[in-house]
Amino acid sequence: MLQINYISAQEAVKNIRSGNRVFIHGSAATPVCLVNALQNRYNEINDVELVSITTLGDVNFDKPEHRKSFFFNSLFVSAATRDVVNSNNGDYVPVFLSQIPQLFRKNILPIDVALIHVSPPDAHGYCSLGTSVDIARAAVDIAKYVIAQVNPLMPRTHGDSFIHINKIDAMVWQKAELPEVDYSFDVSAAVEKIGYNIASLVEDGATLQLGIGSIPDQVLKNLSTHKNLGIHSEMISDGVIPLIEKGIINNSQKKLNVGHSVTAFITGTRKLYDFVNDNPGVRVMDIAYVNDTSIIRQNAKATAINSAIEIDLTGQVCSDSIGTYQYSGIGGQMDFIRGASLSEDGKPIIALPSQTSKGISRIVPFLKEGAGVVTTRGHVHWVVTEYGIVNLFGKNLKQRAQALIQIAHPNHREWLEIAFYERFKKDMLS
Repeated sequence: MLQINYISAQEAVKNIRSGNRVFIHGSAATPVCLVNALQNRYNEINDVELVSITTLGDVNFDKPEHRKSFFFNSLFVSAATRDVVNSNNGDYVPVFLSQIPQLFRKNILPIDVALIHVSPPDAHGYCSLGTSVDIARAAVDIAKYVIAQVNPLMPRTHGDSFIHINKIDAMVWQKAELPEVDYSFDVSAAVEKIGYNIASLVEDGATLQLGIGSIPDQVLKNLSTHKNLGIHSEMISDGVIPLIEKGIINNSQKKLNVGHSVTAFITGTRKLYDFVNDNPGVRVMDIAYVNDTSIIRQNAKATAINSAIEIDLTGQVCSDSIGTYQYSGIGGQMDFIRGASLSEDGKPIIALPSQTSKGISRIVPFLKEGAGVVTTRGHVHWVVTEYGIVNLFGKNLKQRAQALIQIAHPNHREWLEIAFYERFKKDMLS
């Protein structure tokens, strides 16, 4: 019989000292009660560095009273951290998602305390990291002190997720709904068309990587007549459920993890969290494995679907910033763009609406000053908007520009053609 001493969140975080580096479990596994308890100690501690990727739930890292006590050193920027990361009380580390575990394991960013969110221990004393194994696996392995929010509503997932209670220094029982994200709401006509266009590129037997947002879910809605699809993706959301249930996603054609959908983290609604609970068909694994280019490329027809903020006429893709404003992060885009490009019959895809909600073109002559290039023009292949599909691989600079202008919004094509002429000193059709 397991003997577990649960303590309060307030008591658990008392072991965090000034100057500590604290890892925060991310996405749907954000341990909100532990974060809130830590933030409430702002009068007692100073210079605590917080590291995480995406965080969800009722957490605010940019309150004025927290600024002296906490510095948020983000590894991927999300809505909850965007303001603080772009202030003097935070910053961003440009890094491929696949290499974040190296920062921990090689003591480049050693972790003093890990705040994690797990399922209750089973009869053998093993909890599960649940919806987010990703970078948490490495953080837990090397942290000097581990504090766990134990939640009966956290799904018990298979893969690299298990952690024995002997590795956990303090456990806090907190039954709480996980943060939910529903990508099916407020989908624009442009996004629907992009989903349709991308689906036309997906072959039977393809192994899919799906980025974050509404576009991947729209792609999945258009795959109902496909056969023998697989999943090897840094994340999955609700859109995979009907395709798995119908056997369209069966992972039968993969070279690795045959019969299993592989992901590093899971973000969606309660329906998805219940679907993956104790489901041996889904493996939630270390991001260093899932996003390893040498692993991704082994599955034939690896099809990577990623988004962008803007793309210039030579094919440089900005996905993480708006000028100098850090909006998100490098994440796993390059891991999968490169992996898919090296896969036999693979397709690396960049998808973006042709213009913003304010009518500004996303296909531009030059990226904004200070913008970060996530996918270089040497790595970019397929680009998709609601106006069409182009493949830039093997095209020279003029051909790339001409192709991209053809899938730009009609309102902006004349402006882009003028920019083309000014750059190349020739007309589009000559």
